[in-house]
Amino acid sequence: MEALIPVINKLQDVFNTVGADIIQLPQIVVVGTQSSGKSSVLESLVGRDILPRGTGIVTRRPLILQLVHIDSEDRRKTSEENESKRNGRFYRGIEGDEWGKFLHTKNKIFTDFEQIRQEIESETERVSGTNKGISDDPIHLKVFSPHVVNLTLVDLPGITKVPVGDQPKDIELQIKDLIIKYISNPNSIILAVTAANTDMATSEALKVAREVDPDGRRTLAVITKLDLMDAGTDAMDVLMGRVIPVKLGIIGVVNRSQLDINQRKLVSDSIRDEYAFLQKKYPSLANRNGTKYLARTLNRLLMHHIRDCLPELKTRINVLAAQYQSLLNSYGEPVEDKSATLLQLITKFAAEYCNTIEGTAKYIETAELCGGARICYIFHETFGRTLESVDPLGGLTTIDVLTAIRNATGPRPALFVPEVSFELLVKRQVKRLEEPSLRCVELVHEEMQRIIQHCSNYSTQELLRFPKLHDAIVEVVTSLLRKRLPVTNEMVHNLVAIELAYINTKHPDFADASGLMNNNIEEQRRNRMRDLPSAVPRDKSLKGPGGQALSPTELSAYEGEPIKAASSGPQGGSVSDQADGGTGNWRGMLKRGEENAGGDRSMTVPNIPSSPQKGHAVNLLDVPVPVSRKLSAREQRDCEVIERLIKSYFLIVRKNIQDSVPKAVMHFLVNHVKDCLQSELVGQLYKTVLLDDLLTESEDMAQRRNEAADMLKALQKASQVIAEIRETHLW
Repeated sequence: MEALIPVINKLQDVFNTVGADIIQLPQIVVVGTQSSGKSSVLESLVGRDILPRGTGIVTRRPLILQLVHIDSEDRRKTSEENESKRNGRFYRGIEGDEWGKFLHTKNKIFTDFEQIRQEIESETERVSGTNKGISDDPIHLKVFSPHVVNLTLVDLPGITKVPVGDQPKDIELQIKDLIIKYISNPNSIILAVTAANTDMATSEALKVAREVDPDGRRTLAVITKLDLMDAGTDAMDVLMGRVIPVKLGIIGVVNRSQLDINQRKLVSDSIRDEYAFLQKKYPSLANRNGTKYLARTLNRLLMHHIRDCLPELKTRINVLAAQYQSLLNSYGEPVEDKSATLLQLITKFAAEYCNTIEGTAKYIETAELCGGARICYIFHETFGRTLESVDPLGGLTTIDVLTAIRNATGPRPALFVPEVSFELLVKRQVKRLEEPSLRCVELVHEEMQRIIQHCSNYSTQELLRFPKLHDAIVEVVTSLLRKRLPVTNEMVHNLVAIELAYINTKHPDFADASGLMNNNIEEQRRNRMRDLPSAVPRDKSLKGPGGQALSPTELSAYEGEPIKAASSGPQGGSVSDQADGGTGNWRGMLKRGEENAGGDRSMTVPNIPSSPQKGHAVNLLDVPVPVSRKLSAREQRDCEVIERLIKSYFLIVRKNIQDSVPKAVMHFLVNHVKDCLQSELVGQLYKTVLLDDLLTESEDMAQRRNEAADMLKALQKASQVIAEIRETHLW
């Protein structure tokens, strides 16, 4: 069992070499208020003056102190411990039977303990400064002596309440956080130091210990300054555990006073005087108190604690070793054949890029859609819903339709709805499909750009080793996508232009709409015949006023056609002659208008607001045109017909665009990039002059590989140490 502590010390050395604290090794953490005697307790355990002394806060960095017991007859170290250089020669001899060694000084040996104290002071000031601030960077010190027991202790700054001098205002919080960091280790034993001349119920050390160890299973209390209690009082109740019970026990010690330290009283003499004091003051408890008993107790507790922690410690080491082995594998081995490595990386990236689009990539994203799945979503969800949200008649009012119909007729009133107005308006609506189609191309292009980063992060981690190669691949793929973007946009533009080039009213799906147009024309004819004057016969043999059939010329006059030729009337005169005095032609109407103007002044045209003066020209453009008005029945009917035709044809075109745009994007952009990616990468990057530059490994990656390799070696060595314990039946 005694060999367990040296094993832990050996494990501590293993992990100290890599500067890692990922393994929480069993150790004893000393906690106490400022000037409670912590440093004196540690020096008593060491038997030498090694710690800095002074007023105020002295311990400002954690001190990990490893005590290694050696045979008093051995004056030489093993090659692992003492190999050092002096004057260019290796030496193994050690002057004296005790020495110390710091981790930060490598193999330098300290046989003078005054130099050890000075080294602790200078190292503390180097990191923590001279303003009494603290640091959590520990100092590692190993002491070899035949007068110590095997222990690993951690000395921490004393708990303080009020900042002194130029200390930080939050010094109390900083110290508490530092203490909690070390005593939270479940494999540690808490050594709570409290002065005997203070009330134990107010012990800050026990209070902090209970925060992380409420059951007290790993807390040992130490009562210092037993010789400084007030006259007439003693610590019997405290040492017996009657005031505050502690499961691991309460041990009282007597430290050297400041006068003893100033007079350089030896620790050995102090221990002898301590024993005499305990025999005199507490004879019944003398054998269970004192520095020597404390050292043996700590040694025993630490050994049992190590024995209990070793199984979990072994499991933890094995798990970490597997993790670091996997991490080291991901960093890859140093490159030997650069040409083959470059070709391999290019091929792997191209394959992973294509697999991400196809959905067969090794690393499937679970947080969001990516690759081919996102492209599919763009086609059928984003683009599809955008097209469906486009209103066939959006931005088109009834007045717009009516204006287009009237503009398409020219100077002549139209008998039927002109087809030119339909074509004009439907092209305007179809043109609105071009913008969402081009936006679809842009979204797919952005997703294919995102795939590059996805492959770099998840699929080809080797590229992280070579940042220049990674940047070059990104540039080549980005350039390829950039070249295909205008080609794809042009094709999508042409798809819309094709629809605009020829309005196919003979489309099979547009047959119902054409029938609607024909039905509307027939309805207009019937309405026109129904609106004829009642004097006009409606049968096929149209008769005149005298019972005779109307001539084609007369029939045309009724139907609104101009009279193209003159014919003889029933009185032997020409129709034109009769028109002068008749009532059915424009001359007679004009003549009657003049007579009415002279005979009856009360009949005026109500639509003209004011008659112009005689001799002044009339500007017809001055007549205000109403912006909105109530449409006539015919106008309403014509607008409805055009709107229904536009909607029917627009839906046909939208369906075509919704189907053809994704196909064009896949052919001209996605599939083209998939087919040409590897050849483009090889052609641009696989060149002899670029090998050295592209395969230059980043310094950060090389450093991380070395750190991972060192950590893996340390873990493997630690695993071997634990395996040796099992073989020697120490566990």
